[in-house]
Amino acid sequence: MDIEKRTERIKARFKDVFSVDGEDITFVRAPGRVNLIGEHTDYNDGFVLPMTIDREIITAFQARSDGLISLHSYNFSLSCQFSLNKIEPERNASWANYVKGVIYLFREQGIKLSGMNMILEGNISMGSGLSSSAAMEVATALSLQLLNGFEWEPIEVVKLCQRAENEFVGVNCGIMDQFVSLIGESNKALFLDCRTLNYQLIPFLNEDLRVVICNTKVKRGLAGSEYNKRRKECEEGVSYLKKYLPDIKALRDVTEDSFEKYKCFLPGMIKKRCQHVIKENQRVLQSVAALRAGDLNKFGKLMNESHESLRDKYEVSCPELDLMVEIAWETEGVLGARMTGGGFGGCTVNLVKENKVAEFEREIFKRYREKTGISPEIYVCQAGKKAGKIEIVPVKIEEGR
Repeated sequence: MDIEKRTERIKARFKDVFSVDGEDITFVRAPGRVNLIGEHTDYNDGFVLPMTIDREIITAFQARSDGLISLHSYNFSLSCQFSLNKIEPERNASWANYVKGVIYLFREQGIKLSGMNMILEGNISMGSGLSSSAAMEVATALSLQLLNGFEWEPIEVVKLCQRAENEFVGVNCGIMDQFVSLIGESNKALFLDCRTLNYQLIPFLNEDLRVVICNTKVKRGLAGSEYNKRRKECEEGVSYLKKYLPDIKALRDVTEDSFEKYKCFLPGMIKKRCQHVIKENQRVLQSVAALRAGDLNKFGKLMNESHESLRDKYEVSCPELDLMVEIAWETEGVLGARMTGGGFGGCTVNLVKENKVAEFEREIFKRYREKTGISPEIYVCQAGKKAGKIEIVPVKIEEGR
């Protein structure tokens, strides 16, 4: 469904939910993302290479004068309402916490906010590893700026959205997801240094290749899960290595040579976690060089190595992800395949020759369903537009319809 029809559908729901005429509604969109390579490096001050996708969260909103925020999820058909003077985490509507966290932090910064009615609608599968949560945060932040007439620098908005997820939702995510949703560009990958926040937009793909995302349909929850545990294990690794490398601040600062020299002093599990992160950072740098050189075969091989490391060293894969990647590796026309996102379910990302995409989709669907009984979702993607206001073009309805 195109975005004009989606906004018309949301406008109709807006009228039903809030009992208003809906003529002064504003719409904002924020895309999800797929991380091409550089997994679990972001919160280690490392390097990542994501791209936006042409799937997004849409917000529709209008002001209200009573100091209340009234939210409605189109996808869940659920609502919640709260006062700007009392913003607390929701227990029974966890989707609302991503919105609440952003509102809470803007208020904490002294920004005066109006009450509002807001509907959120999205076509990013939640729990799939495509960052629906970051898209909600970014869409909320832009909506609040438009509604209340203030403007922040994009990098500052990104930081606030990350804080909302860290401090209000309770997920210790890095900054990559919010960053690419707000700053990424069509047809380009975003090479980001998660420490300095320096970034470069790297031309990506050509008419002969496609990025195909395959959803295992295995849901994953990050808050209070293995994700936070992995982050803690990396911090422990830094503490051990500081005894021998006192100047390091994060695993990003540890070279492969230094790690080889001192890894014998690390506990077995911590050693594996550190090895993944240190080598994954190098794989990102090698991937950027390969893309600049037009060597997509090299890039594909680095994707494969990344998955093996995530499976064996970082241990954040699962049988369904491994199966889907193995099917891809065995299918003609696939240059590279790996799990993407936090892990324990969600999606794989695959670099596929354009003339083999249909065959790839058939193989993945057939063989994955035969082995698991689950029908996967498959999305052929392109790098979508960055977050922003939707300029509405009225839908023309033909007479007699």
